[in-house]
Amino acid sequence: MLIRTKITNIGDPFILRRGSRYYMYATSAPDGFLCFSSGDLLDWKEIGYCYRGSAWGENCFWAPEVYEYRGSYYLLYTARRRADHSLRIGLAVAQSPEGPFRDLKEGPLFDPGYACIDATLLFDEGAVYLYYVRDCSENIVNGVHISEIYGVELTDDLLHFKGTPVRLAAPELPWETSLDPHWQWNEGPAVLKIGAVYYLNYSVNCFSSPDYSVGCATALHPLGPFVKYDEPVLRRAEGDFSGPGHNSFFTDRKGELYTAFHIHTDPAHPSGDRRACIAPAGVDGTGKFTIRL
Repeated sequence: MLIRTKITNIGDPFILRRGSRYYMYATSAPDGFLCFSSGDLLDWKEIGYCYRGSAWGENCFWAPEVYEYRGSYYLLYTARRRADHSLRIGLAVAQSPEGPFRDLKEGPLFDPGYACIDATLLFDEGAVYLYYVRDCSENIVNGVHISEIYGVELTDDLLHFKGTPVRLAAPELPWETSLDPHWQWNEGPAVLKIGAVYYLNYSVNCFSSPDYSVGCATALHPLGPFVKYDEPVLRRAEGDFSGPGHNSFFTDRKGELYTAFHIHTDPAHPSGDRRACIAPAGVDGTGKFTIRL
């Protein structure tokens, strides 16, 4: 069942469950992030800012994700660095899921020398993996602006790389490259492990396009190699909704898997005004990942 929340004018929703409460974070304000809370996934209340302002970020506060880890709450986010106007990843910490979050560093979490966005974490058998996107704003290959997904293991304090980031996914399939020959995206990674298989969800095409969609790739190791499905696992439904994408995963109080994602608030006029949605997710009897609308 597809849950269309009343939360609009947002993007990139991420839901954290703590006990019987759910907390939603999203691209939602020009100078930080708003937090929303619910007890049933249907009725949401805006709490207010959980993070506001930045010592290093000037704007483009995007794609927040919050994790409970070692007794604290960690916020991963994207912002544009004031010093050079290039996109980077930040990390902040709080003692409550409602914040206030404070940056752990005076600058970005890491600096690979290129624009990067859309960070997410996977906790797997005592290890922590970071996934992020080398952004198409600065990544130009043979004249094409391309967004690519990278992964790397982190140290236990979440502050340093253990090894060199590995490129895991780039636009290559016909449905990923045919819409725009000059701008192509694999972005918004979300990774989960079911059994022995790692499932990488990722978004394709521009967020304001009706054809913004979610793809899936699988691997037997958190850093791949990942093999993509031939077709999206979530795409627009003609006459119903458009631009579904940038999803994330969480479990409800019963332990059932769900995904949160956004759609365009007005499908007839797709834009950055998007609605947060929730739907059950999982794998079928063959091990194929599915989102049940």
